[in-house]
Amino acid sequence: MIFIAVKFTVRPERADQWLDLVADFTAATRNEPGNLFFEWSRSVDNPHQFVLLEAFADDEAGSQHVNSAHFKDAMDKMAYAVATVPEIVNMKVPGNGWSEMAEVTPRS
Repeated sequence: MIFIAVKFTVRPERADQWLDLVADFTAATRNEPGNLFFEWSRSVDNPHQFVLLEAFADDEAGSQHVNSAHFKDAMDKMAYAVATVPEIVNMKVPGNGWSEMAEVTPRS
């Protein structure tokens, strides 16, 4: 699978609107056939930073994603809200989604 992590540092005046700004993009991406997950988190250290964790089944799914109309539209909208160029990690990893962590299990 292709695993991608992206840090978006958003302009302070747009930070509380960020998840609304990317809502349509998020929904459309999650509905792509090759999308395995697409999850947003907000930094606990920097309230203006959001982290996106996403994965796609293979190169073809990743290519379809970045060539989609919703991707291009989202990149245009994001450009008006980000404070810096986003930072990205993009790599191929074995598997097709999340695995369970062996070191921690729920206890009663």
